[in-house]
Amino acid sequence: MKKHAQRAQELFDDGYNCAQSVLGAFCEELGLDFETAMKLAYSFGGGVGGLHEICGTVSGMAAAAGYAFGKDDPSDKDAKAEHYALIQRMAIKFEDEHGSLICRELLAELGENPAPEDRHRVCSAFVRRAAEILEDEIDASEKFKT
Repeated sequence: MKKHAQRAQELFDDGYNCAQSVLGAFCEELGLDFETAMKLAYSFGGGVGGLHEICGTVSGMAAAAGYAFGKDDPSDKDAKAEHYALIQRMAIKFEDEHGSLICRELLAELGENPAPEDRHRVCSAFVRRAAEILEDEIDASEKFKT
């Protein structure tokens, strides 16, 4: 298991939500304050506030990628297009492997109102995989090569 996937799993096991776990696994490398990151990702667990829409792991992955690679110049349309292509590439990889980006669809096999331990078991795989996908992108980036 890659180091960020392991850290994401540890955070998830400690009770952080799926989005927090993925973003939190990258805080040290990104130079992002852990407490701030946990507050920023707090609302995205359970498919955004428990609405079971886009998977929180995908939101956490996108948030970390935004912090790592995002720009602050709204007029740089090329940078925005390049960044959106990165997010789409990661999301498509996740979707291709798991069949959906939507939390309720990912959890459908558990039926209505699944037990927390069943959700945790299933979501653990998503947490780890989202961290691996993002780690692959960071490893491939020139920005983080020393």
